[in-house]
Amino acid sequence: MSKKILLAAAMSGAFALGLTSAASAQSLPTAAVDAKIQALYPKVVSWRRDLHEHPELGNQEVRTSKLVADHLRALGIEVRTGVARTGVIGVLKGGKPGGVVALRADMDALPVQEQTGEPFASKATAEYGGKTVPVMHACGHDSHTAMLMGTAEILAGMKDQIAGTVVFIFQPAEEGSLPGEEGGAPLMVKEGAFNAPKPGAVIGLHVFPGPVGRITTRPGPFFAGSDTMSIKLHGKGTHGAQPWNGVDVVSLSAAIIQGLNTIVARQVDLTASPTVITIGQVLAGTRHNVIPEDAVLNGTVRTYGAERRADVLARIKRTVADLADSYGATAEVSFSGTNPAVENDAKLTALLGPALTAAAGAAGADLNARPVTTSEDFSYFAQVAPTAYFLVGSTPNFKDYASAPANHSPHFDIDEKAMQTGMKAEVLAALTYLNSVARK
Repeated sequence: MSKKILLAAAMSGAFALGLTSAASAQSLPTAAVDAKIQALYPKVVSWRRDLHEHPELGNQEVRTSKLVADHLRALGIEVRTGVARTGVIGVLKGGKPGGVVALRADMDALPVQEQTGEPFASKATAEYGGKTVPVMHACGHDSHTAMLMGTAEILAGMKDQIAGTVVFIFQPAEEGSLPGEEGGAPLMVKEGAFNAPKPGAVIGLHVFPGPVGRITTRPGPFFAGSDTMSIKLHGKGTHGAQPWNGVDVVSLSAAIIQGLNTIVARQVDLTASPTVITIGQVLAGTRHNVIPEDAVLNGTVRTYGAERRADVLARIKRTVADLADSYGATAEVSFSGTNPAVENDAKLTALLGPALTAAAGAAGADLNARPVTTSEDFSYFAQVAPTAYFLVGSTPNFKDYASAPANHSPHFDIDEKAMQTGMKAEVLAALTYLNSVARK
C-alpha cells in the first residue's frame, strides 16, 4: 500500500474525530519538542542504562518504582504508588481545561542470562519459582520506562500549554506474575487505576527489531491474543519392551502434537485471521526403557478475536479428547494466562497517524503493518478507553529481520537513538489527542 493511501486513511479517520490530518500536523510543536528531546537525551540514556543494570522481575519492581516516583514528584506531578503492587501513576494537569490521555510504559524484566557484552549488562539475580535465576531486561522495558520518564519531563515543562490532563502509567508485571499471583494490566484495571481521572484514550509503545526509529502500527487487531495451554495425559505404565501391556502416553503425546498442527494447517481459514498453536514443553518419563503413566504437554495458542479464539480452543479440546480415547488414555486440557488481542481503535490510530509519521521522520512510519503474533497485556486497557499501540524499530546496526536479535533473546539490545523517536511519538501523540478533544 502506498504512503499516499495510508495518509488518506489517516486523514479520513481524523476527520471522523473532528480534526484534519493537516490541522493536526500543523499544530504539532515538532521543532520545540525536538529541542527538548536533544537536551534531555543524555539523562534518558543514563536512566535506561541504570535500569538495565538493575532489572527486576514482575511484581518485584521496587527499586524501579522508587526511581520513577521520585522523578515524577520532582517534576511537580501528582503521584500514586503501590498500584497493582509496584505500579506508579502520575497525573499532570495542564494549564487549560480539556480531555484526559494516558501514556503507558511497562517496567519488568525477564529471567534471562544477559549476553550482550554491554558495560552496563545485568549481573542481577532474583528468586523465581523457588530458584535463583539471572535477570535481564531482554524485552526493552528499561527503555520504555526511561522514555516515559523523559516524556513526563518534557510535558511537565509544557504544562501551561496543555489543554487537559496526561496520566503516566508505569506498569509492573507485563511479562506475567509468579504462579498464584495477580499482576500487570489486569490488576491495574481491577484496582481502578484509571478511575481518577478516567482517560479518553490510552497510548503505548514497544521497542522491536527493525530499522532504528521506524514506527509500525495498524488499526484493528495488532498483537495476538494468547492462551497458555496445558494438556495432562494419563495412561498405563509398563516395560518399554512390552508396550502392548500399557497405554503409551509418549506415543499419544506425539499424535496430539501432530493433531494440533493440523488444526492450523487444515481446519481454520488462515486468510481470515492468523492462528498459531505451539507445544513448547513435553514432560514424560524417567528412563529410556520405561513407558510412563503420565505426560504433560505445555504450549501457547495465539489468535485474533474472541470468535476465532473460542473456535480454536474448542477444536484443541476435541482433538485431544478423541486421540486420548483412541489410545485408551484420559486427558485434561486447561487454558490460563489469557491476554486478549491488542486491538487498536481505528479512529484513534488514524488520528495519531500524523504524529507518529512526524516522530519517525526519515525512518518512516508504516500505519498499516502486518499483525504481530506476540502478545501484550496492554490489551486489557481497552476495557477502560480506546487504545493505540505502536512499535519503534531499535536494532543496532540493523541489517535484516532474520539476523536481528528478537525480544526475549539474551542478545537483545537497542540502539538508544530509538528512544528519541519513542519520546517524540509519545509527546506528539498525547498533544494530538488532547488538541482534538479541545477543538470539539
